[in-house]
Amino acid sequence: MHAQHSSRRNPPLRAAGHHRRRLTAACAAGPLLAAASILLSTLPAAAEHQPQRILFEYVEPTNPAHRPLYELVQQRRVLEKLQEIFSPFHLPVHLTFRTIGCDGKSNAWYQRPSITLCYEYLHDIIQSMPKETTAAGVTPEDALDGQFFYVVAHEFGHAVFDMLDIPSFGRNEDVADQFSTYIMLHFGKNEARRLIAGAAYSYRNFVQSSASIVPLQAYSDLHGLPAQRFYNLLCMAYGADPKLFADVVEKQYLPKERAADCKREYDQVAFAFQQLVLPHVDRDLARQVMDKSWLPDVKQGPGSLPAFLR
Repeated sequence: MHAQHSSRRNPPLRAAGHHRRRLTAACAAGPLLAAASILLSTLPAAAEHQPQRILFEYVEPTNPAHRPLYELVQQRRVLEKLQEIFSPFHLPVHLTFRTIGCDGKSNAWYQRPSITLCYEYLHDIIQSMPKETTAAGVTPEDALDGQFFYVVAHEFGHAVFDMLDIPSFGRNEDVADQFSTYIMLHFGKNEARRLIAGAAYSYRNFVQSSASIVPLQAYSDLHGLPAQRFYNLLCMAYGADPKLFADVVEKQYLPKERAADCKREYDQVAFAFQQLVLPHVDRDLARQVMDKSWLPDVKQGPGSLPAFLR
């Protein structure tokens, strides 16, 4: 949601005498204006782009069923971790990550100046974790972490393009997906692999059965179809590092015909990011974030706790 700006025409000069009176008044006010200008120049600009502008808020739920989750995410400092990860971005105003009850709706969204994560949504992705490591090698922890971070970074992408007035010649939801995937791919190789695999797992129900019927209304949605987002995600990952993600083609998760063009697709996103977004990033701070281990090794199995909740 972009802020609206209004413009008005300058009123015409009424008469030469009136014009001279205005000039005289302006000259008399000159020293005062100069002093004010010097004073104001020492103050930080209200819209100056700065890093470290991420805030967070754990909103106490009204639904008692959400109380354990509310206490858990605070105990595990989930939003504090997001604050640190996204701190390198220079923003004109503060952006707040908040968890909140959404009256039964499972959702996450951005609306200036906040990114809202519903407790219902957090509950749903925890419930969607596999019981054990999947045949594709996705652990329960990675399934949760990947899906959670993919969505959070997607919404943060919306915030970045909105707050920084970055132009986009494409659908906003597709751009946010690309932004999120690009961010995940720039953690360490092991973490990038785990995050991408976990995010891809969230689309499992939409790609397992080719016989499923897609309602016509789905084609009019702002988001791409889930199966399309699945292939776009894997294609960007394969294009970024064909060796690291070689198995997504070998095991036929990504068709060879699509894989052949994935490097070009990734390079296109990388070039746009470097030209449009990177100038708004504190690179030294970003290096510190990306060099840090965010997904430490965890014990695999149904009883282990996901990394973002540990």
